[in-house]
Amino acid sequence: MFSSNFIEILFQLIVYSSLAYVFVKHALQMFQQNRYELYRYSKWLFHKNNIHFSLVLIFLLIVLILNIFLKNKSLILVLLLTLAFSIYLIYKESQKQYIKDLVLTARVKRQIVVMTILMIIIIVLSLSFNSFFTCLISIYIPYLLIYIMAIITLPVENMIKKHYENEARSILNGMHNLLKIGITGSYGKTSTKNIVSDIISENRYTLITPSSYNTPMGITRTIRELLKPIHEVFVCEMGADKVGEISYLMDFVKPKYGVVTSIGPQHLNTFHNLDNIIKEKMQEIEMLPSDGVGFINLDNEYIRNYQIRNTCKIVSVGIDNKDADYVAENIKYSKDGSKFSVNINNRNYKFSTILLGKHNITNILIGIAIAIEMGIDIKTIVKNVMSVKQVEHRLQVKKVNNYTFIDDAFNSNPVGSKMALDVLALMPGKRVVVTPGMIDLGLIQDKTNYEYGKYMLDKADYVLLIGEKQTMAIRNGLENIGFDMNNVLTFKTVNEAFVYIYQNFSIQDTILLENDLPDAFNV
Repeated sequence: MFSSNFIEILFQLIVYSSLAYVFVKHALQMFQQNRYELYRYSKWLFHKNNIHFSLVLIFLLIVLILNIFLKNKSLILVLLLTLAFSIYLIYKESQKQYIKDLVLTARVKRQIVVMTILMIIIIVLSLSFNSFFTCLISIYIPYLLIYIMAIITLPVENMIKKHYENEARSILNGMHNLLKIGITGSYGKTSTKNIVSDIISENRYTLITPSSYNTPMGITRTIRELLKPIHEVFVCEMGADKVGEISYLMDFVKPKYGVVTSIGPQHLNTFHNLDNIIKEKMQEIEMLPSDGVGFINLDNEYIRNYQIRNTCKIVSVGIDNKDADYVAENIKYSKDGSKFSVNINNRNYKFSTILLGKHNITNILIGIAIAIEMGIDIKTIVKNVMSVKQVEHRLQVKKVNNYTFIDDAFNSNPVGSKMALDVLALMPGKRVVVTPGMIDLGLIQDKTNYEYGKYMLDKADYVLLIGEKQTMAIRNGLENIGFDMNNVLTFKTVNEAFVYIYQNFSIQDTILLENDLPDAFNV
């Protein structure tokens, strides 16, 4: 039979492990949201508050007092208190709706195993100290154990990644007739990818990287699981938030067609400066083969002023820049969509789409240019443009509970956010903006959000801000431009803002959802 001492230790281990569970899960969730990168995770860890911060401090204070005044007699009381607190935290976590919850991928499951082993070892070792120290360990050590776990699992993750990537390369190399199209840019990658697919897929059997699968592992997974011999075209979104990533992906996929949608101040925390962004994004064109075709947006000053070092064919699109090969003219917007014309081979063609916003017309121009380069008939292209679907969370007009929402919730940027306000200005009824502001813009973040607030004048009637600290720059911009500050409200969460919307606005009004702030940035 087990000794009473063993049973006591086992019970303590269960109690303290249950307390640690909530914090291990949260630490892993934040590590995942920060792309499993210790640099990003460190910035979150040392700049953001922990969950249930005030409750944790009260709990630890009670345990400390019990340890001081009751000494060893306090163990049973502390264990019961810890168990009750753990059950409460686990319940609260189960009820909490995160914007992005922890996704149990194979990688995360491996991380959980390592974190569990490390936590058990540390808790067992801490049991020789007092219960306050063990509680402290159970709550705070998971966030630091992420570093040890990441180092332990790194060789395995690299080995798995290399194996899958080699398998994906082999699949691509075996499909000699596959036309590969790479798409990158600071903004507009996913929208352009979907639009290009909608325009060409009626005539060519096409595969696109799903959702925002634009990293090496996302692209690898797409190729291994979805790419089949029957596919004629592979449209691959390529993301980058630091130097070297586009070069790596270009060498990996080796597309014949390359697209740069736009360049601007995005991911400055990791790129450090705009010059690095420009050079990295333009690798999409410069690494194309000599018989390849590069598609660029001449309205973007950084692309327009860049000296491309490649002899491949370059095809340009534009709205404001009339020197482009494909120029959208006679643009008309309404709440039902957009209409415009394009001169192709000295003949004027009229296009219509349900999509809203100037940048979406630019994205459609890229799709038109690619389709023509592929030899698709122009009349067919006109018809296909009419069938282009709205891209989820990117200026997507939708009805929810009979309310009209413009869903532009995917990763707002300085250009797209202002275009979204231009669209909102066209809408009937009261015009409402719900936003946490823009993130990941480094030193220019406050200035950008300040200008965004100023731009809302005459385009929005009400502004609902998510997060007091995060949105202070927007509030200052609104106040500076003379916006009615009685119509500016701040909420802690998006859910609170939605409750206010349903209580104070009608189905005749229009609500713009601008940016979906990840939990790692939520304050």
